Amino acid sequence: MYNARMIANLQMRLEALVWGDMLSKYGFPGRLLATVMRYLFAVLRDVMSGQLTLRAMSLVYTTLLSIVPLLAFSFSVLKGLGVHNDLKHRLSVVLEPLGDKGTQITDQVMRLVENVNGSVLGGIGLTFFLYTAISMVQKIEESFNYVWYVSESRSFARRFTEYSLVLLIGPVLIVIALGLLTTLQNDNIMQYLINNNFVGPVLDVFGKLVPYLIVIAVFTFLYMFVPNTNVQFRSALVGGVAGGVMWAVASSAFAAFVSDSTGKQVVYASFAIAIFALIWLYLNWLILLIGAQLAFYFQNPAYLRLGRREPRLSCSMRERLVLNIMFLVGREFREPGEGMTVPRLASALRIPSLTLAPTLASLQASGLLTVSEQEQILPGREMNRISLNDILAVVRVQGETGSHQVPRWTAEVNSIGAEVDAAVARTLGDASLSDLLDGELQGHPQ
Repeated sequence: MYNARMIANLQMRLEALVWGDMLSKYGFPGRLLATVMRYLFAVLRDVMSGQLTLRAMSLVYTTLLSIVPLLAFSFSVLKGLGVHNDLKHRLSVVLEPLGDKGTQITDQVMRLVENVNGSVLGGIGLTFFLYTAISMVQKIEESFNYVWYVSESRSFARRFTEYSLVLLIGPVLIVIALGLLTTLQNDNIMQYLINNNFVGPVLDVFGKLVPYLIVIAVFTFLYMFVPNTNVQFRSALVGGVAGGVMWAVASSAFAAFVSDSTGKQVVYASFAIAIFALIWLYLNWLILLIGAQLAFYFQNPAYLRLGRREPRLSCSMRERLVLNIMFLVGREFREPGEGMTVPRLASALRIPSLTLAPTLASLQASGLLTVSEQEQILPGREMNRISLNDILAVVRVQGETGSHQVPRWTAEVNSIGAEVDAAVARTLGDASLSDLLDGELQGHPQ
């Protein structure tokens, strides 16, 4: 009991220091320190909650199932371009912190990939490989959507098209990038600059930074492309830089750990390679998710203190919410623009899409809303046949109790409840969603 009280008091003091104004009296340095501490506090809180670590472990399992099909598919594309040997070099860079064991894993994986011949990649085999590779990207999307409070994933058609495009275009972009680097290295002007006493050391340092810059670029691209929401470039870049720095630090630390773990290698024998590879995969995925969390907080700083705690809506707010959803969807249907989607709806109402999801699901189940193949939200039927009473019933009547029997109310409370229901029905009358959009409700001028 005493320890729990001490921890609670310590947490309260820490939150007061981070979120209070104690550091602001030190001017800009104090405000900067407070901002950094808030981001660190928010990320550590999310990691300690267990969801990010759990999803990182899930992605490790998915990676083990998908790594050979994914590399085989990329290998087949690169082989058609005649530069398939570069795949081995790229994989060895990722596994470089494992030292000699990374080289062994790279050789083993490449032998498996090279054994996948054209006959296996034909027909059902190709379909299975493509499905496995796409499922891995889908798992990443689900994890990123969790970080970004996105409840709706891409439709199957969008997922298949966009993911397949990335799997086909990705190897080609690698070839172009490697070709440009090779061309620059062999260029006479570049050779002259390398041999220059002043510029040469700078280019040498830049060359050592290139792998980390590539990691930052890949992280930034993933943060912008994978979540099913609009991610600003600067937010993705902040997450990419943070993720790249963490990856560089973790690479050095893990390489030192592997080199000093000779005793563990004796204990685990041949399993040591597999264990080190699993740990390194887990760290990579966890770093990727932490970078995504930082990108989210940079774009949505209001969530820094709230975290994953879902906002609780009062009964009054839920009634206004359901009416506002139907109003905005109906207005967009009458005056077509970009189309009403969950992100646009969340932005217009300033409510997280994760909080909107249960209400939208209830409206769909009642037939008041429908979602098109383009993920646009539309009225479920003609708007003059959607009464306001039906809309409010979604939050006032449906899903009212989870008990296995009918509750027993007192006569006095039951009478008051009936009067309230009758008053709501009288206020709304026979008004429909169409009347609300036309501004024809008496006593409710638009």
